[in-house]
Amino acid sequence: MRLLLIEDNLELARWLALLLRKSHYAVDCVHTGEDADEALRTQDYALVLLDLGLPNGDGFTVLKNLRSHNRKVPVIILTANDAISSRVRGLDLGADDYLVKPVDITELEARIRARLRHTLTNHANTVDYGRISLDLGASQFTADGEVLLLTPREHAVLQALILKGGKPIQKAHLFDAVFGLDDEANPSAVEIYVHRVRKKLEGTGVGIVTLRGLGYVLTQSEPTRAP
Repeated sequence: MRLLLIEDNLELARWLALLLRKSHYAVDCVHTGEDADEALRTQDYALVLLDLGLPNGDGFTVLKNLRSHNRKVPVIILTANDAISSRVRGLDLGADDYLVKPVDITELEARIRARLRHTLTNHANTVDYGRISLDLGASQFTADGEVLLLTPREHAVLQALILKGGKPIQKAHLFDAVFGLDDEANPSAVEIYVHRVRKKLEGTGVGIVTLRGLGYVLTQSEPTRAP
């Protein structure tokens, strides 16, 4: 899944982006309110991490602009401002959560998972498709209970597909789920990772089919295992 990190501290932004990418997220980083507004107008994100102290427009303004366009993407505020008035204002403007820096990365990742469960999977912690299962809490795939060993980008491909629940996902949308704006990749790179995931799904009864003009879709070649 693709996240937007809005943070003007470049060192902190690099550190957070690195850790989140290791947890299978594609992360775009912007550092000003103006760039944040532009990214949110032109790109789709599963979740936004928002600092409040930004040049060219503060985080409250970014949040207000986002919600004024009826965008329902979840927003977690990350800020050094621990004042109650700031918390109240952020939540009233439409933030879904509020964390005070310095933030513990394990808590941040748990908050991200909680918000994504709420918006993507109707509060479920696991997503099943045939004989494979995605544990959102552990950020791990299993097949018949055995862990599937996937690279972060392979994981992102399979996660995007399983969250569609057997419905097609366009190639461009799959690309956006796997790669960030700063990644040096072209759309054909998606085909490489789809091929790799197909190989790792062999023997699980689940496959990936290419639909001309529609993209990719998960399919079951074997019946779902009995409960």
